Parts: sequence; C-alpha cells; structure tokens
Amino acid sequence: MGLWDRLKSVFEGPEEPKFLPPKLDASSQDALSRSIRILPLGDRGWITMQEARSLFSPLRDEYAFGDIDERGNAEIARFAAQRGHHSEFSFMPAEDRVYFTRTVGG
Repeated sequence: MGLWDRLKSVFEGPEEPKFLPPKLDASSQDALSRSIRILPLGDRGWITMQEARSLFSPLRDEYAFGDIDERGNAEIARFAAQRGHHSEFSFMPAEDRVYFTRTVGG
C-alpha cells in the first residue's frame, strides 16, 4: 500500500463489508423457512426483531425472547431445528435483528 492509500484509509475509516447478509422473508413461518433453505450452508440472513416477535412470541415487544418468554424462546428454537431449513439463530438487539445461519442437520 502506497503512502497516498494509507493517508486515504486513515480519513475514510474501515472498509465496508463486501458481503451483507440478505433480508429473509418473514411474512410467515413457511416463507421464512423457504428463505432459509435458499441460503447456502454456513451463510446467514436476518429478520427484524418485530418480525420474530410476530412469528414466535406471544409477549409484548419489551418482554419477547427475554427470561420470562419461555414459549417464544422454545418456538424459535423449535423452528430453527426443523428439518429442511435447519439453522442456528442469534439475537442482535442493538441491530434490531435476528440472524439465522443455515447449518447441516436433521
């Protein structure tokens, strides 16, 4: 990297990620399942926390998927473990997203 490139990088900040995970269709559990199945193994996509609450949790926004939301946590875990779209999920409240990473499984 030349001197000019180094100076530019100091003022421009870090590079944008080259690959942004896709937004998955969360209009229904079936649509979400189809969206996850399209992902290559190991890739991830996301839905909003509001969409996750609508699909999986009976509790209001501030309580959904918290310590007292046993049903919501169980439902999203059951969904992620299903055959055909087996995935891992992770909550990212700061981003207001739930990520699903497609994995090999049952």
